[in-house]
Formats: sequence, C-alpha cells, structure tokens
Amino acid sequence: MQDRIVITGMGTVNPLGLNVKDTWENLVSGVSGVAPITLFDSTPLQVHIAAEVKGFKPENYMDAKEARRRDRFEQFAVAASREALNNSGLEITEANAGRIGVIISSAIGGLQSLQEATITNHTEGPRRVSPFLIPMLMANGGAGMTAIEFGIKGPCFSVASACASGSDGIGTALMMLRTGMIDAALTGASEATITSTGVAAFDRVGAMSRHNDNYSMTPQPFDRNRDGLVMGEGSAVLVLERESDAKARGAHIFAELAGYGATADAFHVTAPHDHGAGGAAAMKMALSSAHANIQDVGYINAHGTGTLLNDQAETRAIRAAFGELAYKTPISSTKSMTGHMMGATGALEAIFCVQAINNGVLPPTIHYETPDPECDLDYIPNKAREVKIDLAISNAFGFGGHNAVLAVRKYS
Repeated sequence: MQDRIVITGMGTVNPLGLNVKDTWENLVSGVSGVAPITLFDSTPLQVHIAAEVKGFKPENYMDAKEARRRDRFEQFAVAASREALNNSGLEITEANAGRIGVIISSAIGGLQSLQEATITNHTEGPRRVSPFLIPMLMANGGAGMTAIEFGIKGPCFSVASACASGSDGIGTALMMLRTGMIDAALTGASEATITSTGVAAFDRVGAMSRHNDNYSMTPQPFDRNRDGLVMGEGSAVLVLERESDAKARGAHIFAELAGYGATADAFHVTAPHDHGAGGAAAMKMALSSAHANIQDVGYINAHGTGTLLNDQAETRAIRAAFGELAYKTPISSTKSMTGHMMGATGALEAIFCVQAINNGVLPPTIHYETPDPECDLDYIPNKAREVKIDLAISNAFGFGGHNAVLAVRKYS
C-alpha cells in the first residue's frame, strides 16, 4: 500500500494575518482584508483598493541586510516558510538537507523590483540599476531564497501557471513524494503584485473591482452585482512528508494531502471555457488521485474571483463534476476576504481546507446579497457554518486556461 502524504506544517502571511492562527480567526469571523491602497500612490489609476499584507516587517523573519536585497514576494515566502517549519518541528541537517525539496511558486515574481528598475533605467541610466535586480525579480526567487535561508539542498524550483501556480506546485511536491524522489517538501507560493503596473494591467483586462468608495462590500463572488476581483498579496507554505516518516519522528499530522488534478482549457488566454469542462475534469482527476468519490466531498473552496466569467464557468464546472450533488455540497470563496493573491491563493486556500476539516467550520462567502440565476449553488453566504467534514477540495483556475485542484482529507 502506498504511503500517504501528510501535512505536518503550515505557515502564511496574507491580508488577514501574519500567521495561520490569526488568519483563520479572521476568516471564519468574516473579516475583510480589503482597504485603500497604501503601498503606492494610486491617484492616477481607476482602482484604489487592494488586500495588502498589513504590519509586515521582514526583519522579523530574516537578516535586515538580506531583506533589502529581496523583493517583497521573496520576503513573504521566507516568512511563511519559517512559520511552516517551526510549526512542523522538522529539523534540517546535513544528513537530510538533500532529501528535502523546496517548491515555492509564483505567477509573476518580483514585479515591484522590475517596475522600480525600469523607472531607474529611464530616469537615472542603466548604471543605477541594482546588481541584485535579477534575483529579486525572477519567479523562482521565493524558492531559491528560502532554500538558502534554511540550508535545504534538494530539488528547488517554482511552478508558473498563473493563478494555479501555488496549487500546481503543491501537486508537484505530492507527486515527487509519492515517487520517492524526496522525503519532505516545503511547498506553496508567494506573490506581491500590488504595484501601479500590476493593478493597472489587471484593470485593463477588465478584471478589477472599482468599488473604491464602497470597498467594505467588494469583491462579491457569485453575487449578481459583482464587478470584479480585488488584488491581494502574501504567501502560504506547507510542509509535506510521507506518513511513515512523520510518525517516526513524532510529528503532529494536520491532514492528508490526498489528491491532485490538473488540466488545460486550451480555449482562451484569459477567459475560462464557459462550459467549465476543464475545471470539472481537474476536480474528477483530483478525486481519483485521492481514491475518493464526489459523495465524499464535504466542502469546496472555490476559485471564486468575483468576475462574471469565472464565477459562472466555475459553477458550471462544479455542476458538471458533481451532478445533483453539486446542490448539496457547501462551497465558498474566501477571496471575498483575502482578495485574489494570484499564484499564492491556491496555497493559502489549501490551508483553509485543512483548517475547515480540523475545526469543523466552513468559512463563508462574504458580501453575498443578490443571487445570480447562473450561480445557483450553496455558497455559504456571509456567515461561517459549523459542519464536520472528512474531505475538501480546493479549486485554482488561472489565465491561460490552467486548472489545478487539490484534495485534502482528515487524518486518522
């Protein structure tokens, strides 16, 4: 019988908190992380709101000098990894360092560093561009900097599949553990795209909410009056191990990472396929990987961005995968509180699935007021729900037609 892959550590910094405990408490209380942008002057833009990480001080997690040489998304990755490792009790030694992988993904990488260097190059000349620019902007920087910080010498890389990056990275780590390529993994994702360039670019695509004056009521996933997503930032990291190894060292096991599925729509560079066939196939693949059936699923953490195309396509995908059971399966979009953390969202939402299973509480979709006839499922409106579940799935769907689904099972 194949050894189960289990979660022994979790860490995060995100708009709802600088650790897992505070984040979860705010999430189930329905707290919104959305507020006016403070990271830059948004006056020239049409969007003035975002879900920023608040109160983050990189020197609390790493050497201050090194922090100045790292992009914000890399700082987030190290911070979340430190909590996850401390949480797990996994000691990294010369003997095991080469058998531990670091798969920390990012959809975009160091956008802030790239933006600042571009301005410097044009205004002050190329000689003023930082010599640390390349390691600050490269998408694998979060993984590389984390490996350096903790002395981890196994496979180290980043997966880039837009907003599915975090889930695909975790799924890749799962497969590497199942094949015996590594004995443990530090895996998740990190993103810091709340910059003038990032906000402007997503707004030009037509994806962003412009409820600047009424920001306490946006985004509105699955609601008829939704007007788009709100950009978020942060990082989430898991420690994964084989069950036998975790038990041998006396580790606390939070849950089993039971399955992973991934597909491509092959349809459009930004829009999901309106029938949701790719998303449905990924959900079925994840459940097959977990040796589970649709009847076993007690909760779906939806991608739920708050855009018309995504919400309706995902609803169709869930109906296609679950049939009549779709109407009996609780679903929520936690992006209604965290905003859309791009590549990092799937990793954070995997943690939410673990917490939902262990606490018997399903987080709500806040800001839900007016039902959309095309979105007719149970989206856990506005208030958390106490329900004991054994299996949850997390959907992550990205630009380019990437679909990634993780299945998390109660450990016993």
